[in-house]
Amino acid sequence: MKISRKSAAVAAVAASALALSACAGGSGDGNSDGAGINDSESVNIAWNQPFYSYNGNSMTGNATANNVVLYLMKGGFNYYDEDLNLVQDESYGTYEKVSDDPLTIKYTYADTAGWSDDVAAGPADLLLEWAAQNGKFNNVEPILDDETGEVTNQAEVDAGVYFDAASPAVALITETPVIEDNSITMTYSKPFADWETAISPNLPAHVVGQRALGIEDATEASDAVVKAIQDNDTASLQKIAKVWSTDFNYAELPDDENLYLSSGAYVMTDFVKDQYVTLKANEKYEGDRKAGIDQVTIRYNGDPMGQVQALQNGEVDLINPQSTADILSAVNALDGVKVESATEGTYEHIDLQFTNGGPFDPATYGNDAEKAKKVRQAFLKTIPRQQIVDNLIKPLNPDAEIRNSYTQVPGSPAYDSIVAASGQSQYDQVDIEGAKALLAEAGVTSPVSVRLLFDPNNTRRVNQAQLITESAALAGFTVAPYQVQTDWGTDLSNATSFYDAALFGWQSTSTAVTESDANYRTAATNNFYGYSNPAVDALFDELQVETDTAEQTRILGEVEKHLVDDAFGVTIFQFPGVTAWNESKISGVVPLTIAPGIFYGYWDWTTGNAEASK
Repeated sequence: MKISRKSAAVAAVAASALALSACAGGSGDGNSDGAGINDSESVNIAWNQPFYSYNGNSMTGNATANNVVLYLMKGGFNYYDEDLNLVQDESYGTYEKVSDDPLTIKYTYADTAGWSDDVAAGPADLLLEWAAQNGKFNNVEPILDDETGEVTNQAEVDAGVYFDAASPAVALITETPVIEDNSITMTYSKPFADWETAISPNLPAHVVGQRALGIEDATEASDAVVKAIQDNDTASLQKIAKVWSTDFNYAELPDDENLYLSSGAYVMTDFVKDQYVTLKANEKYEGDRKAGIDQVTIRYNGDPMGQVQALQNGEVDLINPQSTADILSAVNALDGVKVESATEGTYEHIDLQFTNGGPFDPATYGNDAEKAKKVRQAFLKTIPRQQIVDNLIKPLNPDAEIRNSYTQVPGSPAYDSIVAASGQSQYDQVDIEGAKALLAEAGVTSPVSVRLLFDPNNTRRVNQAQLITESAALAGFTVAPYQVQTDWGTDLSNATSFYDAALFGWQSTSTAVTESDANYRTAATNNFYGYSNPAVDALFDELQVETDTAEQTRILGEVEKHLVDDAFGVTIFQFPGVTAWNESKISGVVPLTIAPGIFYGYWDWTTGNAEASK
């Protein structure tokens, strides 16, 4: 998540981690190229948060806002189909398990895998990702000032090796992967149940090498990156890590085209800050999942009703806004619009800061961990979860209920068992008197100030924040909106000193049983809060090698009980989803319940007119 400390669904391949949840378009005269793509075809899609990083596997960039764009731009070894089966994309490459003891996986790149600058994709790209995600090369960690949020040891960070990433799964690959011709072989230190989604291609190694090491030739630059990793060349790795972590973060189209190369169906051609990003069919792409529509423009609008208005006005053709009863009624009233409503793979939750010097940090109370925990528990007792569900979610889904699991979707096979084990249901009802009693036991006098981070442009989140503020005030908490410095997604990982609680959604990016590891393990990719429990880390170690379903359920139940006992935060509800599109402009839309959601199946998209002419 960025050159601070950490951030917040899936790129072209599946990743074993959760991820954070104007007008245009034109037509020409219908010229068609040899790939069968009509260059007059275009579609406009509304999205709620702007793109800000091409590096979707970094702590800074691991957010749905980035990865839905990257899903269109990057190839990979596998992807999920509409039934959530993991499918190998052999036009990019293949992989096979060559040994169970030790677990050994061999990846082989296809001749058709390449970048849009005519450089072949290859093992160097995956080796670079291993080095970045593994954590073994990092020899320094940014330290943030509690008051300003600025990095206080920037000189040390600049002089050391710091990849802005941390993957518990990739950390299991302790030996340097072996490259042979167009293949790379990775050996795990112990069995790992979700090895198929453990690592994915990400950045072009040759571009990183060119920028970091000053080497112009692409092949030489790529080879230099490989050598630096194999030799553990600290001087070179320091430069490589800095480029990997920082150079691919941007909020508008960079001057250097190498910062937005494509290895997939689409390539970025325009990007206007906070307004839109435009992608065109990648003429260099030789894979199987070619662009169905020549041009895709993603237009940013954080106001759900504004998205509906844009759909009505013809400014956009496909929307997936955060839904309310008013939104559902509005889209259902539009003529010529197809509407689908279903539960999504995203859930709402509140997480609390443990190490930011705020009201939930033991350091605030002389390092008294029990006192800080009581303050956290008191705050969680004020969260009006049932009221939020009743007021904001049941109008869309009458069967909606509080989600009481950090790791399981309501109705899934393991859900009831894990909920029973965790005890999170103790927070189902607001308990103001119980909250007051806990504050009294802790010897903490009110008011207790809590800075709440959420998307200020998201109507539903604003409504939730208001309900939380009113309820918490009854127990002596003064909740104030955190003043966003850049955008809320970036601040989630970078400005951790400035907020005490975060209200947002996690979207599933895979079906991996270890997906939640990145959220709750000490210093893992999505753990922005300083939460650390050795027992939880040990349980995730156990889960990584467990293949028995009953045992997986037991382990996750124990993990969740620790999270509840530690007052990590609370889950609130599963997202009710509304997708709407103009059938005369786009056909073939099949929203996926996990990331990338509405962007899934772009290879089957057609313009409405093209569909009608069949």
